[in-house]
Amino acid sequence: MLQPYIKAGDSLLETLPHWSKRQRWAFSLALCMAILWLPGAAGSTLNCHKTCICASNIVSCSKMNLSIVPTGLPLYMAVLDLSYNDIQRLRSEWTPVRLPKLHNLLLSHNNLTFLSSEAFVYVKYLSYLDLSSNKLRQLDELIFEPLVNLKVLLLYNNHISQIDRSAFVTMINLQKLYLSQNYISRFPLELVKERSRLEKLSLLDVSSNKIKILPIDELQVLPAWIKNGLYFHNNPLLCHCDLYTLLAHWYIRKLNSAMDFKDDYTCILPSPQKIQERVFDLSGASMNCSTFKENDEEAFLEQRLILSCDTKHRKMSKTWIMPGNVMVTRGSNQTATVLDDGSLQISPVRAEDSGTYTCIAMSEAFNETIYVVLKVHNFTMHGVGETLNTAYTTLVGCLASVVLVLMYLYMTPCRCFCCPDKGKTLGGDSIHSSMLSVTPTHEDPALKAELNRHVEFIDSKDLQGQNGKLNPNADNDDDDDLDAEAGSLMKGKRKKSVAESISSVFSDTPMVV
Repeated sequence: MLQPYIKAGDSLLETLPHWSKRQRWAFSLALCMAILWLPGAAGSTLNCHKTCICASNIVSCSKMNLSIVPTGLPLYMAVLDLSYNDIQRLRSEWTPVRLPKLHNLLLSHNNLTFLSSEAFVYVKYLSYLDLSSNKLRQLDELIFEPLVNLKVLLLYNNHISQIDRSAFVTMINLQKLYLSQNYISRFPLELVKERSRLEKLSLLDVSSNKIKILPIDELQVLPAWIKNGLYFHNNPLLCHCDLYTLLAHWYIRKLNSAMDFKDDYTCILPSPQKIQERVFDLSGASMNCSTFKENDEEAFLEQRLILSCDTKHRKMSKTWIMPGNVMVTRGSNQTATVLDDGSLQISPVRAEDSGTYTCIAMSEAFNETIYVVLKVHNFTMHGVGETLNTAYTTLVGCLASVVLVLMYLYMTPCRCFCCPDKGKTLGGDSIHSSMLSVTPTHEDPALKAELNRHVEFIDSKDLQGQNGKLNPNADNDDDDDLDAEAGSLMKGKRKKSVAESISSVFSDTPMVV
């Protein structure tokens, strides 16, 4: 006889005690929930056999569908992998005890949207923190303050749009910071700028963000070891010749940031169509930027000059070779000396110091050679200033002379024709009368009669004077005639004429007859 088919579930329910229908449904629901959540064991204590893998000092709970961090983490743990889970909030109580040996913490590929300001208080010795591929939107002030020993921080592929300027200020040992594939619109210059930068930061990746403008002037003066690890490709940068010059210089120096992603550096042309162009093509027809060429160093005689050996890596031993293949050695009588930071100091600069200087930098892993071309001008820096000062003084002197001449010509006392009331003075001639003229300027009859007299020079034989002087012992008749003539002049109130003045000046012993 055929028996009716009975389902396994029905058989299980029939074997249970005689419960009510409601009790049976509650039991079934609890059993299903236990089956669904068994792999995750959310909120449970760490289980190295079911939920996580424990290998020596490594604890891996990856891909376990965890929503919170398991409790009871071992103190000897050095690596904790919580990637590929569903942890949304990292609270301060995720670890209630200090984990002094924890160096690596991996939280990538979760749904993190919140980081507590005290989330890292008990893990101060972290050196590697991976928060990539989450949903973080902002980095608040001093959020990473306890992580003074952190060296690598991964924050790429998040939704970060705001970064507080002090978010990383306490991370004095940070060497690599990855911020690519976010929504950052401001270049974090404070991380690399002198006096505010993290001194050990050698790699900063802000590629694939929303940055439109770069602080090009500040980036140009950065040391080569910072520029070598500064990545900003795949950003909507505005095309400019200064941007082309910056990257062309980096490419000539063979910096990794320009060499590795040369084709990924693009920009938006200043046109309504917003056409995208490769930065290294801006020297063509699109913007016709000038082809970049390294500038030579210039110096003046007797100057103190320092040549920098700007290498792509830090802590390298540096050796300098001068023009003529002469190596710079310590203690020699050369004017060039190598400073403690590897730079070459030349003091004083001489004309024969012109040429190509070679800096050879070496370390255990890298070798690098840098060439510096020096051009020395054949004069001192102060000589240029003295020449300019002399030319300026000469110009000022010429202008002053011209002004004085114009003043003399056009600012003399007013002439008589414009000042009729002051044209004549009693007993004086007009200002029009020349010093050398014998023509009278006044129509005075008495004076005119006097001017009709002629001058006769007396022969020196008739006088017995010396040196053109009249002899006081001459004949008395002549004296009487002169006295009579003087009396007639006094009676006529005769003025002293210009002719008499000329006679007294140019003749030795004039006599009026």
